Amino acid sequence: MTTKSNSSVLGGKACSSPLLSSSTRQRLITKDGHCALRPSLCPTGSWPRASGRAWLLALQDLWGLVVSLRWRWVLLAFCASFLAHWLLFACLWYLLAHLNGDLAVDHDAPPQGHVVCVKHITSFTAAFSFSLETQLTIGYGTMFPSGDCPSAIALLAVQMLLGLMLEAFITGAFVAKIARPQKRAGAIQFSPQAVVGQHQGQTCLMLRAINLLHRPLLDVKVSAVLYEEHEGQALYQTSLDFHLDYLGQQPCPFFIFPLTFYHPLDRRSPLYPALCEGMPNHFELVVFLSAMQEGTGDSCHKRTSYLRQEIQFDRRFVPALGLDSRGRYMVSTHHFDTAQSKEPLDKACVVQINGDGSDRME
Repeated sequence: MTTKSNSSVLGGKACSSPLLSSSTRQRLITKDGHCALRPSLCPTGSWPRASGRAWLLALQDLWGLVVSLRWRWVLLAFCASFLAHWLLFACLWYLLAHLNGDLAVDHDAPPQGHVVCVKHITSFTAAFSFSLETQLTIGYGTMFPSGDCPSAIALLAVQMLLGLMLEAFITGAFVAKIARPQKRAGAIQFSPQAVVGQHQGQTCLMLRAINLLHRPLLDVKVSAVLYEEHEGQALYQTSLDFHLDYLGQQPCPFFIFPLTFYHPLDRRSPLYPALCEGMPNHFELVVFLSAMQEGTGDSCHKRTSYLRQEIQFDRRFVPALGLDSRGRYMVSTHHFDTAQSKEPLDKACVVQINGDGSDRME
């Protein structure tokens, strides 16, 4: 791909600002779809209060926090929560034995009139063992609470209730994390570069998505939001529509092979000033794909973003499908490769390089 420098005036204005050279900006969304924004640093003296508020908000959404954690932290939380539960009630059982005077008596032959609350809890190790046996309903038979000690029965009921709640929460978190639709979205990939070229006689911005698994996705929709920096470094949001061939705005009913989505770059497009008139404003195009899984009906979502330097001009994606010798369709392994556009770009679509006038990709 080569460039040829020309001097051009669009709409009575000379394009003199560079298009491909811009100051470095932080991405809003990474290429794999994660949010790159981080909370700003708090002023001196207010950090403890802000940190405490952040922890409070996280605890209010404890379920979402646990489900979104990595597996290593979920397993750590699983082990730590049960150990903490056993240790807490081991302390309570030991305290009960101490207050009842069970630590200093012979449990096989207790004094006259003395009721042992839990048989054979004579040390903290025995109390921890009893807490573990109670929670896991092991029941070895050597330690058991006395029916004549109301405090032991009440503590036993509290431990069982809290233990059942903890087990239900942890089990539900494991199931929810395994069944998350986001894992299915990991098999969806976007092209690392978007291209601008001719499609059906019209200049279009094109991007490609591929489903890496053989299980099809249904009702695929692609939309985008353009984050453009205006004066004062304020980001303005504008929605963009992408269509697929002649489906228009209708969702793609079947996603099994690579799909190329198009956005016409006419004068009504929010991207027209930046890509075709050489406006130097920084922008980031965030693309969203939503689809439905065939087997479960769960929806999954995938997103990515494109900066100005990640858009290639006068290019097209190579065909993603081919035929083998038996006439069967085969998906190319080079599904994100691009080639020179067969048709030149519209003369109205120009590109500026380093501020040296307007350059059209030829």
